[in-house]
Amino acid sequence: MKVRCVWEHNGSDSILYADNFVGAFTRGSSQEEAKLKMPEEIRRFQVWKGEAPAENFEIEIVQEKDSALQVKDADSDVIFETEETPLSTEEYQYLKSVALKSAEDFYRLYALFPDKNKSANPIRKTFYGAVPRTAEEMYQHTKNVNAYYFSEIGVDADNEGSIVSCRKRGFDALETIPNFLSLEAVTGSYDERWSVRKVLRRFIWHDRIHAKAMYRMGVLTFGAEAIPDVFGFNR
Repeated sequence: MKVRCVWEHNGSDSILYADNFVGAFTRGSSQEEAKLKMPEEIRRFQVWKGEAPAENFEIEIVQEKDSALQVKDADSDVIFETEETPLSTEEYQYLKSVALKSAEDFYRLYALFPDKNKSANPIRKTFYGAVPRTAEEMYQHTKNVNAYYFSEIGVDADNEGSIVSCRKRGFDALETIPNFLSLEAVTGSYDERWSVRKVLRRFIWHDRIHAKAMYRMGVLTFGAEAIPDVFGFNR
């Protein structure tokens, strides 16, 4: 199976995004390190979605973005070339279902923590501020991009309620816009390009990156027996 990857990098720090497995990604100190991780990421991603995983993978770099952002901290502003094209109804419904499943599973993982304000992770700061350490901090950070992401494509959304409910309301608002599947990509905050496809991908990717961090923190803090592997990161 061919995995089409978009490579975003800053110096030697790299993120690879799987263009044809929307939301799947790997990171590394080099492109090669990130590529080596990709087959296992795709296998786990397929299992999480309830699909039979492929046995063989061919990694192809189809786009490159030399970024000025802190890629090592998972900061990103790339828009895929494929994300500037219209969506079919079938594509949209599929990606929306994955984005909602991701939100539901993220909330389920968060709810399993016996103490949402306890963490064995060390305090760490980046240029952008303190890195979320506890389940509560990770959940609030992940939920609260909802209004931001939707607003970048002109959708009035909020962060109220759960990560699931506010995301559903955002999609409902998006769907009231005439011809929303064919909206052109726009330049939003910080001169970053956004589109409906990119918003869908960013939700799934952003959930996944913080779910990985939350799960690993939970195992470190409470033990593997206490925190079920909701996303299948160790399957």
